[in-house]
Amino acid sequence: MTPYDGAMRLALEQAARAAAQGDVPVGAVVLGPGGDVLGAGHNDRERTADPTAHAEVLALRAAAAALGSWRLEGCTLVVTLEPCTMCAGAAVLARVARVAYGAVDPKAGAAGSLWDLLRDRRLNSRPEVVSGVLAEQCGHVLRAFFEDRRGLR
Repeated sequence: MTPYDGAMRLALEQAARAAAQGDVPVGAVVLGPGGDVLGAGHNDRERTADPTAHAEVLALRAAAAALGSWRLEGCTLVVTLEPCTMCAGAAVLARVARVAYGAVDPKAGAAGSLWDLLRDRRLNSRPEVVSGVLAEQCGHVLRAFFEDRRGLR
């Protein structure tokens, strides 16, 4: 059990919304420094035809709007899948304090799997990384989605 399990359950609810719209089931929430939910999002690329409509980007945008600032210092981004390079970059630029994720993404992960953008010492902000939060549940949602798409279930 981690301090982020509750937030990850909320992110999993967001992932279910993405799947219901035919998008890859990834969900994200941003917690404020006190643990309150400032923003949430799910993949919305298919519906919006927007390649940047990843769960993390949408959650970061919502949190910034809630705070009235793009600086999300002290905040935590919680996401069901290891962020890609775009989303890891957005987290760094938003100055989040930490990124907690569930399932590892060996094909596009930028939090330690394929790349480690979040901890790159050349950048001016390096969030703490917490991996494996409800990893089994997060991985199951993704596997089930792709098995259904491929007709394996």
